[in-house]
Amino acid sequence: MSILSGLGALGRGLFSDNKGPWGQAPGGSGDEPPEPPADGQGPWGEPPKRRGRGGKLPGGNVSSLDDWIARSKQRFGGGGTGFPAQPSGNFIKYGLLAVVALWLVFTTMHRIAPEERGVVTRFGRYSSTLGPGISFTLPAPIDRVQKIDVENIREINLGSASEETLMLTGDQNIIDIAYQVRWKISDPELFLFELAQPEETIRQVAESAMRQVVANVSLQGAMGNQRGIIEARVEEEMQQTLNAYRAGVILQGVAIRQADPPAAVNDAFKEVTAAQQEAESYVNQANAYALQLKQKAQGEAGAFDRIYEQYKLAPGVTKRRMYYETMERVLQKVDKTILEAPGVNSYLPLNDLKRTPAPVREPAQ
Repeated sequence: MSILSGLGALGRGLFSDNKGPWGQAPGGSGDEPPEPPADGQGPWGEPPKRRGRGGKLPGGNVSSLDDWIARSKQRFGGGGTGFPAQPSGNFIKYGLLAVVALWLVFTTMHRIAPEERGVVTRFGRYSSTLGPGISFTLPAPIDRVQKIDVENIREINLGSASEETLMLTGDQNIIDIAYQVRWKISDPELFLFELAQPEETIRQVAESAMRQVVANVSLQGAMGNQRGIIEARVEEEMQQTLNAYRAGVILQGVAIRQADPPAAVNDAFKEVTAAQQEAESYVNQANAYALQLKQKAQGEAGAFDRIYEQYKLAPGVTKRRMYYETMERVLQKVDKTILEAPGVNSYLPLNDLKRTPAPVREPAQ
């Protein structure tokens, strides 16, 4: 717009007194307009132009140029500075009111989800804890609300395939343990303000508790049937320590995912384990055989006791029955010939009796 202003000033300077560019009238130095040439044409061969009232040319109307410049300023902004016109006072006032209203709405009204709690701090100091629902506080920066999820179960993994967690067992062996700790927030106030780094504290407490428990367990127990006992003891030790720290955390469980000897001696340990398993297998077989013999002896002793009770009641009958049973067991396995009728010749052709008769052949067809 400064260019347009300059053009307007130049136009007014050039055409305000109808003089030429050197301060003179188009036809000379006098105040009267010059007479047209005799041939009726201008100095450059064009026909003479008609003058309006006051001796001014129609094309040099100063008021028309000023009007055009004024309209241009109104269209593109005022002031001639090249910037849009300044907004009105009402627009600024309503804009500020809208900003203040939005600030109040977004900093005083808080929606807390069912699984969350809102911790309110006033000038940085703990003020209160908001439950689920819609709550209102003082606007920021007076009150600030930090939402904490108290239902989400968080996990911390200690030890992995790329990072060994070596511990000393009760029988002076080294074991590599990888385990997982599951926990959630029980008290948001304590969780935020009592510990500087809550998750790192939980990690260190878990490692300390695991080392303490593993130090009282043998290597075979840690790798085998005592894992459940170790997990329960570690969880108990951790919860006691975290409660003493006022951490605002409740444990959801400890799970051992891996319990192996160090990688450097893993192959040798597998060989030793295989030999121990083989020895244990032989021991189990021997125990089973001993149990079988014991049960058999107990059965025979019980049978003898029952026979003796019967013998005390009727000795003769019992002797005869035992004799018959014994003869039955002996004679049923041998070839025998029984002669019961009296007066029969006692000569027996034993060789012929023992000879096996030839098989009977069927006649040829």
